[in-house]
Amino acid sequence: MTGPKLNEKSFVAGERSGTKASALYIRSSAWKARVVLDLIRDLPVRNADEVLQFCDRDAATVVRKVLASAVANAQHNDEQDPEELYVKACFADEGPTMKRFTPRARGRAGAIKKRSCHITIVVARLDDRRLEVVQAREAKRTAAGRRGAAVGGTAASRKARVDRSRQRAQGLKAGDAGHDHDHDHAGHDHDHDAAEVAVQSFVGAVPADTDQAPEGYEIKGNAQSMLYHEPGSRYYGQTKAEYWFDTVENAEAAGFSAPGSQKNDADESSDEDDSVTAGAEGSASDEAQSDAGESAADAKEDN
Repeated sequence: MTGPKLNEKSFVAGERSGTKASALYIRSSAWKARVVLDLIRDLPVRNADEVLQFCDRDAATVVRKVLASAVANAQHNDEQDPEELYVKACFADEGPTMKRFTPRARGRAGAIKKRSCHITIVVARLDDRRLEVVQAREAKRTAAGRRGAAVGGTAASRKARVDRSRQRAQGLKAGDAGHDHDHDHAGHDHDHDAAEVAVQSFVGAVPADTDQAPEGYEIKGNAQSMLYHEPGSRYYGQTKAEYWFDTVENAEAAGFSAPGSQKNDADESSDEDDSVTAGAEGSASDEAQSDAGESAADAKEDN
């Protein structure tokens, strides 16, 4: 008489401990499958399926199929509720090993062992105490909106949030459109009007109502960065103009500054001008010295 199957969590000989499913002759070593099986042992079926879904090992695909088969057997053969099942036992036994050889140096042969395994998963119903804990946890997650049983699914909850955001944005936009700026009451902030007045008070500045530059005003000014960009500069085409200036002096007088690339180019050009000027002065001094030396030599010869 055979004893109890301890690997299936059956401690009484001849007693059936749960519903099982097996996959035989899987082309993987047993220890690779055991690494995955250790992740789902004693977990509820729903949690075990989530773990296997996001596991990056190749054996997880086969183990997930075996788990689904065990759940289907418990549902159709034993009339069990899949939501009340958990992984009672799971193990991988070694299967037959195919031996192959590869040639090596000096006439030797290297052994290649192509191992296989048999994967078995046993599912059973949770006890009443643990089932209450699992159901309470799932109900709490559903009430918080993390699962879709009560709110219609994750996609539906996301769609509802997007619809609410759009409605709120439309309401704010309609409120801004219907707001009258001609009235005057205490406590109302008119910073935007002050900003417009400040813009118009800039010398040589024109507010940018459109993307087209006014005639004679080609320098772009951005209020967020407080930088101005001249035509042909690096970021001229990418910058959104909020003000247009006619000259660089007026832009700098309004508090705007040149970007770093333009400053570097200006510094480099000034350095080049300085070097050219210094070179010209040096060459002039050299020529003067050579002329003085020649005149002194001529005077010596005359004497």
